[in-house]
Amino acid sequence: MIEHRHARSAVWLKVVAVALLASLARPVSAQQRDTVPRDTVPQTLAPVVTVTRETARSPLTLPFAISTTQPDSMRPGQRHIGLDETLLLLPGVTVANRNNPSQDPRISIRGFGSRSAFGVRGVRVLRDGMPLTLPDGQTPVDYLDLESVGRVEVIRGSAAALYGNASGGVIDIRTAPAPAEPFAVQARGWGGAFDFQRWTAVFGGTSGRVQYQGDVSHTTQDGYRDYARQRVTSAFGRVSLPVGETNLALEVLGYDMPLGENPGALTLARFDSAPSMADPLSVTKRARKTVSQVQVGLLADRALPGGATLSGLIYGGTRNLFNPLTFAIVDVDRTSYGAGLRYATPLRFAGIDHRITIGVDAQRQNDKRLNHANCNGVTPSPTSPTCTVPGAEKGVLQLDQREIVSSVGPYVRDEIPFGDRYQVDLGLRADYVKFELQDHLITADDPNDSGDRTLSAVSPIVGLLARLTPLHSLYANIATSFETPTTTELVNQPSGAAGLNPDLKPQHSTTYEVGLKGLMLSRVQYDLALFDTEVRDELIQFEAASGTGRTFYRNAGRTRRQGFEVGLTSVLGRLELGASYSFSRFRFRDYVVDGVRYDGNTIPGIPTNQFQAAATWRQGNWFATVEGVTQSRVFVDDANSAAARGYGVVNVRLGAVSLFNRPWFSPVFGVQNLFDERYVASVAINAAAGKYYEPAPGRTVYGGLTVALGR
Repeated sequence: MIEHRHARSAVWLKVVAVALLASLARPVSAQQRDTVPRDTVPQTLAPVVTVTRETARSPLTLPFAISTTQPDSMRPGQRHIGLDETLLLLPGVTVANRNNPSQDPRISIRGFGSRSAFGVRGVRVLRDGMPLTLPDGQTPVDYLDLESVGRVEVIRGSAAALYGNASGGVIDIRTAPAPAEPFAVQARGWGGAFDFQRWTAVFGGTSGRVQYQGDVSHTTQDGYRDYARQRVTSAFGRVSLPVGETNLALEVLGYDMPLGENPGALTLARFDSAPSMADPLSVTKRARKTVSQVQVGLLADRALPGGATLSGLIYGGTRNLFNPLTFAIVDVDRTSYGAGLRYATPLRFAGIDHRITIGVDAQRQNDKRLNHANCNGVTPSPTSPTCTVPGAEKGVLQLDQREIVSSVGPYVRDEIPFGDRYQVDLGLRADYVKFELQDHLITADDPNDSGDRTLSAVSPIVGLLARLTPLHSLYANIATSFETPTTTELVNQPSGAAGLNPDLKPQHSTTYEVGLKGLMLSRVQYDLALFDTEVRDELIQFEAASGTGRTFYRNAGRTRRQGFEVGLTSVLGRLELGASYSFSRFRFRDYVVDGVRYDGNTIPGIPTNQFQAAATWRQGNWFATVEGVTQSRVFVDDANSAAARGYGVVNVRLGAVSLFNRPWFSPVFGVQNLFDERYVASVAINAAAGKYYEPAPGRTVYGGLTVALGR
């Protein structure tokens, strides 16, 4: 009976979305057209956004679920060491911090990205519009610097499809404005539990028409868990200047981590008895990561006559990764680059106003991959097939191949206003992603496994928006998205065969969404969204039965994701409040593994209920911030045979800004997990040998001090 009720609700959501699309598309009277200026933006609402591949717009004029946050504005005193801090309070967004220096956080938006075994999947990540996501859909976010972030813009769900492959959502990290004075500098230091130390220098200024800013940080920590040491240095720089009528910006991201140990995941018994311990196999095999990366981008935009705009960017970088894992030693040298061009113009056609945007994205990724046997913990023997040299970490070469991914994606978008109150958005994107594998390890017993696969899709979007009043908007959209397997997912075959997996398919999704957003009672900003997403061939991860930690992928026939999201923010005098709630009912609809049918089971990795809240009280130059996060249980496997328990965590901070004016002095004192809750922050989905659980730290005390010249 419950399943039938939810099926009926999904049908009704589709009916409502389609009905709204039909009803909102009707022209309105002249009297209605004159009541609301189309670009009226109340000053108390979120700032304009650019993540929609359009000129800066108010979220109230866009028929999609879009969130914005200014991390250090509402919640000051952040350490800038993790995306779980930065992305707090965003509805529909779940960030699972693995507390593992060699693993990126798992970021998911409405379930997209929840399967990630490492890096970020299913969600595209940008820095000031420059893609950090590779053409195969993978995003390493370890090198994403968080010191100079001014705001974050997020498109939630399939409406992000104009960004192409793996855009179940888009996160654009936007740099804070440069200081207005010629030179300003901050020196900041942090210290805390588990030998945490972080030293940062932030600088910037404006000289004539040139603006510049940057930062350099060095972080060391031993970690809450055993075998979790990290040593990392990161840097970011941005210079912007006008050249004639064109605005140019040059950005550089740099990252060097000589040590990032991997404590692995634990069984439930080990988590309950000793959550700070490391997985013994990870220690024995010395699992860890050493990585260095540089990415450079040049962005340009120009205003043209008649209200048209032309934007473009080129970018490129290198990444060197040495990654001993429990089953092999992976060594990757990567070169990646790309470009994008976008043209937008207003025009009038058939008596109707339009704003047309056309563009194209192109990317290329070239990986030189070597896999060796991991001989740590192995007694070498001349007769051993993999480890023969005493003291050597690397054993026999098991893989030597070149992996090349190329992608191109043209797209077009049309915004059609019907008066000043209604708007229709139409979008279409075509994606072509080619995977090439060049096998360089060819012997009599190991034939040539070279090959290629091209995966493609056409993704349409239609959205409608009604400005009910200057302060409230109602919208509906139907959107599709497309996600290929990543290179790693294609080459790791459960059968042990080499080459590209010919059976692993891309996943396709269609989302029906309705929402309401605006400002009520003149002081409460709200964002409500209801969605139903149907996914075909959803990509699901699982580990080898041997328990070595090697991850493989398969397709589920069909899944359904139904959800409700609400976000609220308000300023009440000295008190600033924010909260978000996400309800996620994600189920398998048609999924069989080894003859076992999982229809009706919950998709693992995402809590059904997530509530986040924060409050900041300001008194003079002082502030006090309280944050709370609570989640329901999270299933760890497709069979729903086990789950990580739900939890609630409270964090507090007390600090000051500009305590003595110039040079100013800003101390911060904070406690994470104030009530010392024992909980699992992240799970390893479908892990073998029961190693599902990645523990979070207990009560963690830290402090920081900033001294600055300028603002």
